[in-house]
Amino acid sequence: MLKQKIIPVTPYQQNCSLLWCDQTNEAALIDPGGDVPALLAEIKSKQLNLKQIWLTHGHLDHVGGTEELASKCHVPIIGPHQDDFFWLDILQQQCEMFNFPKVNNFTPDQWLNEGDKLTLGNEQFEILHTPGHTPGHIVIVHHASKTLWVGDVLFKQSIGRTDFPRGSHDDLIASIKNKLLTLPGDYQFIPGHGPSGYLDDEKLNNPYLQ
Repeated sequence: MLKQKIIPVTPYQQNCSLLWCDQTNEAALIDPGGDVPALLAEIKSKQLNLKQIWLTHGHLDHVGGTEELASKCHVPIIGPHQDDFFWLDILQQQCEMFNFPKVNNFTPDQWLNEGDKLTLGNEQFEILHTPGHTPGHIVIVHHASKTLWVGDVLFKQSIGRTDFPRGSHDDLIASIKNKLLTLPGDYQFIPGHGPSGYLDDEKLNNPYLQ
């Protein structure tokens, strides 16, 4: 069975998710934005074997701890879609812009595309390409637990910003309505910031989707 823990990191309090298969103790981190010692301590306390790092998009607050973790743990960086390479290629400029501790630019070991599958222990995940917040944003779906990790595409009663370079409001709304809201309404989504929610609630009550 899949287990998970949301770990808010950095002063921005973005949600980094630690996932693991309880039969194999293989683990993955989704969007490790920083606070690397705290993430490593959590992995150690649960006696997990970190195997992969998964990224939903290339913004600094979601990838800031990635290169350090990958180097220390010797694990591959997987995702996002290749259209976000330009963000990962200017991480040092992003650090200066947002007054973050300096991190190195990096290139993932594997880009992700619509319909790709990820495996963690005995668990399988599906990838959706969801441009709008960034052009290469992806969403990770675990159908067995009816859970989505949506990065900055969708929030409880809100949606992601589209005023960054190569953002698109029209693309974002299309991604939400055509990729996420076509899934069963009892699927839970875990956003990059703030509380989790359910797709049915957003379909009915999210003011940006009416």
